[in-house]
Amino acid sequence: MTKTILTYGLIGGVISIIGYIITFLTGHEDMTNAMIIGFASMIVGFSLIFVGIKNYRDKQAGGSITFLKALKMGLLMSLITSTIYVFVWLIVFYNYYPNFAQQYGDKIVEQMREAGSTAEQINAQIAENAKVVEDYKNPLMVILYTYVEILWVGIIFTLLAALILKKKPKQNKEEFKAWAE
Repeated sequence: MTKTILTYGLIGGVISIIGYIITFLTGHEDMTNAMIIGFASMIVGFSLIFVGIKNYRDKQAGGSITFLKALKMGLLMSLITSTIYVFVWLIVFYNYYPNFAQQYGDKIVEQMREAGSTAEQINAQIAENAKVVEDYKNPLMVILYTYVEILWVGIIFTLLAALILKKKPKQNKEEFKAWAE
């Protein structure tokens, strides 16, 4: 089970950072496209949770797996994938994109102005942006924000995979007959 978790968690992590690579190769001025590419790579990376659990169930666990065991496997794969994503974001953020929080906040305010938001709403967003920019000065907060960005996706995939892939072992007909008598 450990080998399956590590294998699929690591591959998922590599896939999840493809969004960073594509964004750098194409330029990251358009944050909307960067977010779409980033979440698409996360989704593809986390889809390996299904593959990993199914592979384990069918090839190593005799065709059955409990919800809890599938949940455990999926959560561990999600944690590995997310940790790789967070680690790479730290490298990207501190070396290539140190003004991310400010630029992202400015983009949100610009979109709010274009959408016709009230001055009160815009000022509230500016205050929230200032808090995030301040938070981003602390590496621990950068790590927490980044885990919040990605880990929930993995948790959703894990819950779905555990629900869909759980499978009770098939009972032998003769065992059933003996039990029924």
